[in-house]
Amino acid sequence: MSDSAIIQGDREKRTVALVSVFAAIFLTTFKLIVGILTGSLGILAEAAHSGFDFVAALITFLAVRISGKPADSRHPYGHGKIENLSALVETLLLLLTCVWIIYEAIRRLFFEAVTVEASFWSFLIMGISIVVDINRSRMLYRAAQKHNSQALEADALHFSTDIWSSSVVILGLIGVLIADMIPRAAFLTQADAIAALFVAAIVVVVSVQLGKRTIEALLDTAPAGMAQEIERAVEAIPGVTDCHQVRVRPSGPQVFVDVHVVVDGKQSLKDAHHLTETVETTVRGVAPAADVTVHMEPKLPADVQTAAQPGGKQSSKGN
Repeated sequence: MSDSAIIQGDREKRTVALVSVFAAIFLTTFKLIVGILTGSLGILAEAAHSGFDFVAALITFLAVRISGKPADSRHPYGHGKIENLSALVETLLLLLTCVWIIYEAIRRLFFEAVTVEASFWSFLIMGISIVVDINRSRMLYRAAQKHNSQALEADALHFSTDIWSSSVVILGLIGVLIADMIPRAAFLTQADAIAALFVAAIVVVVSVQLGKRTIEALLDTAPAGMAQEIERAVEAIPGVTDCHQVRVRPSGPQVFVDVHVVVDGKQSLKDAHHLTETVETTVRGVAPAADVTVHMEPKLPADVQTAAQPGGKQSSKGN
């Protein structure tokens, strides 16, 4: 990938992340105002959720900016891990949101009655929230797929669940309206608090999924099946006798791959160099834009292979 393409990609990621920040500011402010005016716990819960969304979106924006910095003497593998770290912080913020929502919902369900106004404004803000979240989650997901950004992908997953949580709040408000019109359905006055519990449940599920992926990335867990796929692809290259000891290390949007290949030790340096480039290109066909390191090993003569193996068993492995 050329330097200009990398710079363009970093610029696109920053732009998408910044748009998400402004969207979070708009939704947080609007939900907070309407929630206070109507007394809706569902909307106040969503305002708190959007407030944490703003912090998460801001952290993601900063992480994307930092992760785009080139490698240096202290960070030879680049700064991609900052994206994974930002996703971990986002997970913690989501869990804090859940704690507050569950506390308030239980308090209103069992200890303190609160009058909720299911007004036109209540439905309007939640409708606007759904429209905004649909658009920004799609925008973030497209950018995440294009640039292999785990931070943007985490944000996309996060905001896509906001669509469902906002829909649940609308159902709660509808329950309040029905209770006002039909006295026998007075029990539906608690629908708003119950809806808030559903919001918390959705956020918990997303937090667990996000946290698991983040921890795996921070622990350098290789993408499932990628090492095996690289091994099969490299072994299919003419001139490669064997491919082994494949190591895959993700770091934010970047993937580092180390492979050992066994080749004919009698070939010229020029041919070996050409084969190395072919291996690198093949690996990037499996892991696009990967940083690839190839270790060449000469194929041992048949008699040496036999002597090297216990019981005279032959092997195609190199030294």
